Amino acid sequence: MLNPLAATLPTEANAPSSGAPGAPVVQHFRQALLWPLRLMPSPDAKYAHHGPWQVLRDMGDASPWREEVDEYTGDSSRFHERHYNEFVSFLPYVQRFLYGEGRSRGKGDDSASGKDGDSPMRIFRRHDIAAVRLVSRPGDAPITLDVVHCDLYFFFDIDVVLLNLEVGANHLGLAQAQDILYRFGRAYPSGWEPDGSALHCMASVEWLGADGRVLASSDAQQRESFLSHVAQHRAPRISSHWAYLMQPLVSDHSEDPGALRYRQIEYYRMPVMAYLSMDDPRRLTRDDFVRLALVTGAGTTDAHLPYADHHLADFEHKYCYDRFWVDAGAAPNTRYLCNGHALVVVGDARSEFFCCRDRGVLAQFRHQHFLLFLIAHFQKASLLMFSDQLVEALKKLDIRSTPSVKQFKRAIRSSFERFLRFTHRYWFHEISEQAQVRALSHMCAAHLGLDPLYDEVKSRIADMNTYLDADSLRRQASTVVRLTVVTLFGLIGTITTGFLGMNLLAEADAPLWRKAIWFGVVFAFTTWLTIYTMVKSQRLSDFIDALSNDRLGFRGKLAALARVWRPGAD
Repeated sequence: MLNPLAATLPTEANAPSSGAPGAPVVQHFRQALLWPLRLMPSPDAKYAHHGPWQVLRDMGDASPWREEVDEYTGDSSRFHERHYNEFVSFLPYVQRFLYGEGRSRGKGDDSASGKDGDSPMRIFRRHDIAAVRLVSRPGDAPITLDVVHCDLYFFFDIDVVLLNLEVGANHLGLAQAQDILYRFGRAYPSGWEPDGSALHCMASVEWLGADGRVLASSDAQQRESFLSHVAQHRAPRISSHWAYLMQPLVSDHSEDPGALRYRQIEYYRMPVMAYLSMDDPRRLTRDDFVRLALVTGAGTTDAHLPYADHHLADFEHKYCYDRFWVDAGAAPNTRYLCNGHALVVVGDARSEFFCCRDRGVLAQFRHQHFLLFLIAHFQKASLLMFSDQLVEALKKLDIRSTPSVKQFKRAIRSSFERFLRFTHRYWFHEISEQAQVRALSHMCAAHLGLDPLYDEVKSRIADMNTYLDADSLRRQASTVVRLTVVTLFGLIGTITTGFLGMNLLAEADAPLWRKAIWFGVVFAFTTWLTIYTMVKSQRLSDFIDALSNDRLGFRGKLAALARVWRPGAD
């Protein structure tokens, strides 16, 4: 159900123009943005060992986010057929990832979730934002989209958070829908036009409360603020409306204090899903489908393709899932478009199944398709996060500093252990046996390049771990050599004193004080000799190697012995 806020807003915001006369009309439009971000370590020491969802809970009324108790809690009044269809679409190990086990304890029980007894996924939702008002270009009439929901997804043991914003509207022109898909989900502008307007961004974005009050607005036109931030921090500045949406989470380079901090980990364009219910989707041209699939924005009236013909020669094979692109069947004239970054479904508004909220394509779009899209982008963000952590560990390494070397080893060992847990808990090649879900999942994974990325990160972490293992073995071997040298040279004194029966000095009947003096002298000398031998153990080891070398002459062996005490012989 869409928010009834539209009835309270100005007329031009409620009934946007559908475009040129005779142009295709989107009867119902849904857009779901998914923004992956990396969570950074909390600067507040008291939250150092807390999960981010625990920090949000502790904030209470200071945070607009509230943990979402899902429908899988035994409350049958909230559990509908669409939730059941969603659940059975996935394989058992994916079900355990998405929904956990033993939910009778409830999501709020961290005694099990902290030890992976419950679902490793936590969802928080804010309810204060009811709508968003958009202006594509200066002078355009504003368009108001209802905010269906706004969620944060956290994952146990993975420093990644995903923002999910779903918006919807009725009776949009196709060009307007294409423009919203193209311009809305941008974390910051990529540049500015000569007149100062933000490049490829909305001219204006305003979050609206339930009473129509503006809660926050975009600042993408403030060119100098973005330039100075990059010049100072070497990091992009998040646009103000997205920064507001994330609060109390703040950008890692922001001057605002915050226990939860995040950092951009992917491209500044957010992954997007879209649902377009058309009166007659067969009226859409190949140019329309290309622009929807590749999210290139609205085209001109002459309907030219946005790219060269040879670049789009295999467009239908590469980006389209046309199993239901027929005039008959349960969901006639339904086409799925996927490029990894975007998943778009276009269908016939006249089909009851396409628009059915419980078992139709709209329900599948908001449940099964959203989850397969979320899994793919969560996996990609996690792999990029591991790669970032390796780079940071190397950047902090100072081989001349023992504490730095120890910290580097701990960081690499921790990354290796967490990557193993990620592999066994979150890494799936197959998430479903249902043909449609399976095919779309494979398309997302292939376009995102998940398998090559996984292999690359795995290889890097394995190389780091192999280096540490080799370094540990080298140190152990060196220690064994030193101990062997000390034992060898100590053996001379042991045999000598043993052969003499410890009677070289006849002090058996001497007074106790004289025995104590001799004991202290011998103990001090033996200790000094042992330590001195350990200090010279590396050179003594080289001398022993020279002695055992049959091809080395007597002079060479004497030279090896002399090098034991020669300064700078190493």
